[in-house]
Amino acid sequence: MQAKNKNFYLYAKKDASKGILFYAHCLLFINVFLCKGMYKFIYNIFIRLYPFIASIIARFNNKTALWVKGRKNIIQNISSALSQDDSKKIWIHCSSLGEYEQGRPVIEKLKEHFPQYKSVLTFFSSSGYEVKKNSNEADYIFYLPMDSKKNATAFLKIVKPSLILFIKYDYWYYYLSEAYLKKITLLLASGIFLPGYAFFKWYGKLQREMLQFFTHLFVQTENSKQLLQQININNVTVSGDTRFDRVLRVASEQKNFNDIIQFISNKKTIVAGSTWPDDDEALDHFTNTHPELRFIIAPHSIEASRIKECSGLYHFSITHSAYKKLKEDQKQLPQHINTLIIDNIGMLKFLYRYATICYVGGGFGNDGIHNILEAAVYYKPVVFGPKYDKFSEAIELIEKGGAFDVNDALELEKQLCELLEDKNFYNDTCTVSGEYVKQNAGATSTIVNYIQENRLLTSLSNN
Repeated sequence: MQAKNKNFYLYAKKDASKGILFYAHCLLFINVFLCKGMYKFIYNIFIRLYPFIASIIARFNNKTALWVKGRKNIIQNISSALSQDDSKKIWIHCSSLGEYEQGRPVIEKLKEHFPQYKSVLTFFSSSGYEVKKNSNEADYIFYLPMDSKKNATAFLKIVKPSLILFIKYDYWYYYLSEAYLKKITLLLASGIFLPGYAFFKWYGKLQREMLQFFTHLFVQTENSKQLLQQININNVTVSGDTRFDRVLRVASEQKNFNDIIQFISNKKTIVAGSTWPDDDEALDHFTNTHPELRFIIAPHSIEASRIKECSGLYHFSITHSAYKKLKEDQKQLPQHINTLIIDNIGMLKFLYRYATICYVGGGFGNDGIHNILEAAVYYKPVVFGPKYDKFSEAIELIEKGGAFDVNDALELEKQLCELLEDKNFYNDTCTVSGEYVKQNAGATSTIVNYIQENRLLTSLSNN
């Protein structure tokens, strides 16, 4: 869920089941109508019952099961992992995988400038932790123990961070308040705030209190800063969004996939990333009626049922794993196949470079669009559904003429045809899209410079 549905900070996560989401919404309703003195009481009920509800739903939902399993004996596991490590540490917390990718440029820069500090990376969601748990991109990677006074105290006592960095959101009251009491520097990177968020509502006392625990907040937009100033949060810098830095770094890697190049075979190609069922239903007719084009579809979820659903919608398709098997067996791809369904995680951010036009999913659902910058960085036109109002980069890129929103399948087909048929229009759009990303880079440097200038960490030269 996006921050609108996180208003009681109960922030039910995107990968939770509908049962947990319903439960969180019920608590939000109660929160609104009870007196202000009950806020923390309701919050405490939530953080105690959330794991219990999750344990029930885990029987039917794999992601929730991973969330539950990953938190068994979590404090003891963290203590065991760090017991023999006396090095200085930086704690970075991300809600999920998207926030990690957003914060990664800062993590990498901190490692570069302060190599003597170990990084402790935590995730709330299983979709973040399970993907990154074995990576070497941080020194330690854990699930964040469920928020409570006891867990927050124990966690900070074990980790002993010199600096804490939260990426974008995921505000947990006891972790934040305990860091404040221990006088640990606490920063927010790439924060985004909108008028509808609970921080700016009469019932948002607890949320406003949590913001006061931060040493400094780096936000994406001037509007976010102005909103925070209205509630007397003035320790704010408009740094921009570190995602611009991240996508530029990814694009510079020049990673190529020979099998993708062979599949495209020099034909015009639509790459559709992070698609949900509504996106696929908007795309499938165009895909099924344009055999002269190539289509690469990367669903948001790669569970077997979702891949099967995509295969049913895209009539002339093959999964990436099946296509690779064909290549290994030296067999020819059937001539009628024009669509490749990506059934793995990790390729998408590199696949947009092969597109003639990029479609980014999520815009037909309540959560809103996924990361359009991953596509725009390659100087490609970007198309998406109508739910994008909470994403400043989408609004700005539409205004500049580098991106286009569509309301239904008919509008989508019309937009795709216009871009494919009008060469001058297409080229202008490509230029706007890529230059927009380049011009908005630099948030990472702003954050790291603040850390250096305020001597929040000790450099090797000062040791």
